Amino acid sequence: MKQLQCRVSACEQLTTMVYRVILELPEALSIRAGSYLQVVMSDKDKRPFSIASAAGRQHQFELHIGALPDNSYAYQVIEQVRQHGSLTIEAPLGDAWWRGDSVRPVILVAGGTGFSYTWSILQSYLAAAKPAPITLYWGVREEADLYAHQRLLQLSEQHPNFSYRPVVEHASAQWHGARGLVHLAVLAEQTDLAEADVYVAGRFAMVRVVRDSFHAQGLPLSQLYGDALAYL
Repeated sequence: MKQLQCRVSACEQLTTMVYRVILELPEALSIRAGSYLQVVMSDKDKRPFSIASAAGRQHQFELHIGALPDNSYAYQVIEQVRQHGSLTIEAPLGDAWWRGDSVRPVILVAGGTGFSYTWSILQSYLAAAKPAPITLYWGVREEADLYAHQRLLQLSEQHPNFSYRPVVEHASAQWHGARGLVHLAVLAEQTDLAEADVYVAGRFAMVRVVRDSFHAQGLPLSQLYGDALAYL
Protein backbone atom coordinates (compact mmCIF):
# COMPACT_ATOMS: atom_id res chain seq x y z
CA MET A 1 0.00 0.00 0.00
CA LYS A 2 1.19 3.49 -0.88
CA GLN A 3 -0.02 6.98 -0.09
CA LEU A 4 -0.15 9.13 -3.22
CA GLN A 5 -1.19 12.65 -4.13
CA CYS A 6 -3.29 12.32 -7.30
CA ARG A 7 -4.46 14.94 -9.76
CA VAL A 8 -8.11 14.71 -10.78
CA SER A 9 -8.32 14.82 -14.58
CA ALA A 10 -12.11 14.35 -14.80
CA CYS A 11 -15.15 14.60 -12.57
CA GLU A 12 -18.39 14.05 -14.45
CA GLN A 13 -21.91 13.46 -13.24
CA LEU A 14 -23.28 10.12 -14.49
CA THR A 15 -26.65 10.47 -12.73
CA THR A 16 -28.17 12.98 -10.31
CA MET A 17 -26.10 11.40 -7.54
CA VAL A 18 -23.23 9.43 -9.12
CA TYR A 19 -19.92 10.98 -10.14
CA ARG A 20 -17.19 9.42 -12.25
CA VAL A 21 -13.80 10.60 -10.99
CA ILE A 22 -10.53 9.92 -12.83
CA LEU A 23 -7.36 10.09 -10.76
CA GLU A 24 -3.95 10.54 -12.40
CA LEU A 25 -1.35 8.67 -10.36
CA PRO A 26 2.14 10.13 -9.90
CA GLU A 27 3.47 6.62 -10.55
CA ALA A 28 1.97 3.44 -11.97
CA LEU A 29 0.51 0.95 -9.48
CA SER A 30 -0.34 -2.70 -10.02
CA ILE A 31 -3.80 -3.61 -8.78
CA ARG A 32 -5.96 -6.71 -8.63
CA ALA A 33 -9.51 -6.69 -9.97
CA GLY A 34 -11.78 -5.75 -7.10
CA SER A 35 -9.31 -3.67 -5.09
CA TYR A 36 -10.25 -0.47 -3.30
CA LEU A 37 -8.54 2.70 -2.16
CA GLN A 38 -8.96 5.10 0.73
CA VAL A 39 -9.32 8.83 0.24
CA VAL A 40 -7.27 10.48 2.97
CA MET A 41 -9.22 13.42 4.36
CA SER A 42 -6.97 13.54 7.45
CA ASP A 43 -4.74 11.20 9.45
CA LYS A 44 -7.82 9.90 11.27
CA ASP A 45 -10.36 10.20 8.46
CA LYS A 46 -9.90 7.79 5.55
CA ARG A 47 -12.83 6.92 3.30
CA PRO A 48 -12.92 3.74 1.15
CA PHE A 49 -14.07 3.59 -2.48
CA SER A 50 -13.86 0.70 -4.93
CA ILE A 51 -11.50 1.10 -7.87
CA ALA A 52 -13.48 0.62 -11.09
CA SER A 53 -10.35 0.13 -13.20
CA ALA A 54 -9.36 -3.30 -14.50
CA ALA A 55 -6.49 -5.31 -13.05
CA GLY A 56 -2.93 -4.57 -14.09
CA ARG A 57 -0.39 -1.79 -13.89
CA GLN A 58 -2.39 1.44 -14.00
CA HIS A 59 -1.52 5.11 -14.36
CA GLN A 60 -5.16 6.09 -13.75
CA PHE A 61 -7.82 5.04 -11.27
CA GLU A 62 -11.52 5.36 -12.04
CA LEU A 63 -13.97 5.85 -9.17
CA HIS A 64 -17.79 5.90 -9.13
CA ILE A 65 -18.87 7.97 -6.14
CA GLY A 66 -22.51 8.16 -5.07
CA ALA A 67 -22.89 11.53 -3.38
CA LEU A 68 -25.74 13.86 -2.42
CA PRO A 69 -25.41 17.02 -0.30
CA ASP A 70 -27.11 15.23 2.63
CA ASN A 71 -24.51 12.43 2.46
CA SER A 72 -21.49 14.28 3.79
CA TYR A 73 -19.30 11.16 3.84
CA ALA A 74 -19.12 10.99 0.03
CA TYR A 75 -20.14 14.55 -0.88
CA GLN A 76 -17.20 16.07 0.99
CA VAL A 77 -14.89 14.06 -1.25
CA ILE A 78 -16.58 15.51 -4.34
CA GLU A 79 -16.29 18.99 -2.83
CA GLN A 80 -12.57 18.46 -2.30
CA VAL A 81 -12.21 17.36 -5.92
CA ARG A 82 -13.97 20.53 -7.09
CA GLN A 83 -12.05 22.86 -4.81
CA HIS A 84 -8.55 21.44 -5.11
CA GLY A 85 -8.54 19.21 -8.20
CA SER A 86 -6.65 16.53 -6.32
CA LEU A 87 -7.04 13.77 -3.75
CA THR A 88 -4.62 12.00 -1.46
CA ILE A 89 -5.19 8.26 -1.53
CA GLU A 90 -3.91 5.03 -0.05
CA ALA A 91 -3.93 2.07 -2.44
CA PRO A 92 -4.29 -0.70 -3.31
CA LEU A 93 -6.33 -2.28 -0.51
CA GLY A 94 -8.73 -5.17 -0.05
CA ASP A 95 -8.96 -8.94 0.15
CA ALA A 96 -12.03 -9.47 -2.05
CA TRP A 97 -10.16 -9.41 -5.34
CA TRP A 98 -11.09 -11.72 -8.22
CA ARG A 99 -9.67 -15.23 -7.87
CA GLY A 100 -8.67 -15.73 -11.48
CA ASP A 101 -7.36 -19.24 -10.97
CA SER A 102 -10.84 -20.59 -10.17
CA VAL A 103 -12.70 -22.44 -12.93
CA ARG A 104 -16.14 -22.02 -11.36
CA PRO A 105 -18.83 -19.79 -12.92
CA VAL A 106 -18.80 -16.25 -11.53
CA ILE A 107 -21.80 -14.33 -10.19
CA LEU A 108 -21.37 -10.60 -9.58
CA VAL A 109 -23.94 -8.89 -7.34
CA ALA A 110 -23.91 -5.08 -7.18
CA GLY A 111 -26.12 -2.64 -5.35
CA GLY A 112 -25.98 0.95 -6.65
CA THR A 113 -22.41 2.21 -6.96
CA GLY A 114 -21.22 -1.17 -5.72
CA PHE A 115 -21.21 -1.68 -9.48
CA SER A 116 -17.72 -0.13 -9.60
CA TYR A 117 -16.30 -3.16 -7.75
CA THR A 118 -18.00 -5.62 -10.10
CA TRP A 119 -17.04 -3.53 -13.14
CA SER A 120 -13.36 -3.95 -12.29
CA ILE A 121 -13.80 -7.72 -12.06
CA LEU A 122 -15.95 -7.97 -15.18
CA GLN A 123 -13.47 -6.05 -17.36
CA SER A 124 -10.60 -8.21 -16.13
CA TYR A 125 -12.56 -11.45 -16.56
CA LEU A 126 -13.55 -10.68 -20.15
CA ALA A 127 -10.02 -9.54 -21.02
CA ALA A 128 -8.69 -12.88 -19.72
CA ALA A 129 -11.12 -14.72 -22.04
CA LYS A 130 -12.20 -17.13 -19.33
CA PRO A 131 -14.54 -19.84 -20.70
CA ALA A 132 -16.82 -20.20 -17.65
CA PRO A 133 -20.00 -18.09 -17.57
CA ILE A 134 -20.08 -14.80 -15.71
CA THR A 135 -23.35 -13.11 -14.71
CA LEU A 136 -23.78 -9.57 -13.40
CA TYR A 137 -26.83 -8.70 -11.33
CA TRP A 138 -27.03 -4.93 -10.80
CA GLY A 139 -29.70 -3.74 -8.38
CA VAL A 140 -30.79 -0.09 -8.39
CA ARG A 141 -33.76 1.95 -7.21
CA GLU A 142 -34.77 3.42 -10.59
CA GLU A 143 -33.89 2.80 -14.24
CA ALA A 144 -31.97 6.10 -14.43
CA ASP A 145 -29.48 4.70 -11.89
CA LEU A 146 -28.21 2.15 -14.45
CA TYR A 147 -25.53 4.52 -15.69
CA ALA A 148 -23.60 1.83 -17.60
CA HIS A 149 -26.67 0.08 -19.01
CA GLN A 150 -25.94 0.46 -22.73
CA ARG A 151 -22.28 -0.51 -22.33
CA LEU A 152 -23.26 -3.68 -20.48
CA LEU A 153 -25.84 -4.60 -23.10
CA GLN A 154 -23.15 -4.26 -25.77
CA LEU A 155 -20.74 -6.45 -23.81
CA SER A 156 -23.39 -9.12 -23.33
CA GLU A 157 -23.84 -9.22 -27.11
CA GLN A 158 -20.09 -9.41 -27.75
CA HIS A 159 -19.34 -12.11 -25.15
CA PRO A 160 -21.56 -15.22 -25.21
CA ASN A 161 -20.47 -16.24 -21.70
CA PHE A 162 -21.51 -12.89 -20.14
CA SER A 163 -25.08 -12.38 -18.94
CA TYR A 164 -26.30 -8.99 -17.71
CA ARG A 165 -29.27 -8.87 -15.34
CA PRO A 166 -30.35 -5.37 -14.25
CA VAL A 167 -32.86 -5.33 -11.39
CA VAL A 168 -34.92 -2.20 -10.63
CA GLU A 169 -36.60 -1.87 -7.24
CA HIS A 170 -39.04 0.94 -8.14
CA ALA A 171 -39.51 0.35 -11.86
CA SER A 172 -41.75 2.36 -14.16
CA ALA A 173 -44.41 0.79 -16.33
CA GLN A 174 -42.00 1.02 -19.26
CA TRP A 175 -39.39 -1.22 -17.64
CA HIS A 176 -39.36 -4.75 -19.05
CA GLY A 177 -36.58 -6.26 -16.94
CA ALA A 178 -36.46 -7.76 -13.45
CA ARG A 179 -38.12 -5.85 -10.61
CA GLY A 180 -37.63 -5.84 -6.86
CA LEU A 181 -34.57 -6.68 -4.78
CA VAL A 182 -31.40 -7.87 -6.45
CA HIS A 183 -30.68 -10.83 -4.17
CA LEU A 184 -34.13 -12.25 -4.86
CA ALA A 185 -33.49 -12.04 -8.60
CA VAL A 186 -30.30 -14.06 -8.13
CA LEU A 187 -32.05 -16.71 -6.04
CA ALA A 188 -34.85 -16.98 -8.62
CA GLU A 189 -32.42 -17.71 -11.45
CA GLN A 190 -29.41 -19.43 -9.91
CA THR A 191 -30.31 -22.96 -8.86
CA ASP A 192 -26.85 -24.24 -7.89
CA LEU A 193 -24.96 -21.60 -5.95
CA ALA A 194 -22.63 -24.28 -4.57
CA GLU A 195 -20.92 -24.39 -7.96
CA ALA A 196 -20.30 -20.62 -8.24
CA ASP A 197 -17.94 -17.93 -7.00
CA VAL A 198 -19.95 -14.90 -5.87
CA TYR A 199 -18.60 -11.35 -5.57
CA VAL A 200 -20.80 -8.75 -3.87
CA ALA A 201 -20.66 -5.01 -3.19
CA GLY A 202 -23.22 -2.52 -1.96
CA ARG A 203 -24.67 -1.26 1.28
CA PHE A 204 -23.80 -3.33 4.34
CA ALA A 205 -27.45 -4.32 4.84
CA MET A 206 -27.64 -5.70 1.31
CA VAL A 207 -24.36 -7.60 1.64
CA ARG A 208 -25.56 -9.15 4.90
CA VAL A 209 -28.77 -10.36 3.26
CA VAL A 210 -26.82 -11.79 0.33
CA ARG A 211 -24.46 -13.64 2.67
CA ASP A 212 -27.24 -15.15 4.77
CA SER A 213 -29.70 -16.03 1.99
CA PHE A 214 -27.09 -17.39 -0.44
CA HIS A 215 -25.45 -19.50 2.25
CA ALA A 216 -28.86 -20.90 3.16
CA GLN A 217 -29.24 -21.91 -0.50
CA GLY A 218 -25.98 -23.84 -0.53
CA LEU A 219 -23.24 -21.28 -1.27
CA PRO A 220 -20.10 -22.05 0.77
CA LEU A 221 -18.94 -18.90 2.52
CA SER A 222 -15.44 -19.64 1.20
CA GLN A 223 -16.82 -18.90 -2.29
CA LEU A 224 -18.34 -15.53 -1.33
CA TYR A 225 -16.18 -12.41 -1.65
CA GLY A 226 -16.79 -8.82 -0.61
CA ASP A 227 -14.75 -6.45 1.54
CA ALA A 228 -17.87 -5.49 3.52
CA LEU A 229 -18.10 -9.07 4.80
CA ALA A 230 -15.19 -8.43 7.18
CA TYR A 231 -17.40 -5.93 9.06
CA LEU A 232 -20.59 -8.03 9.27
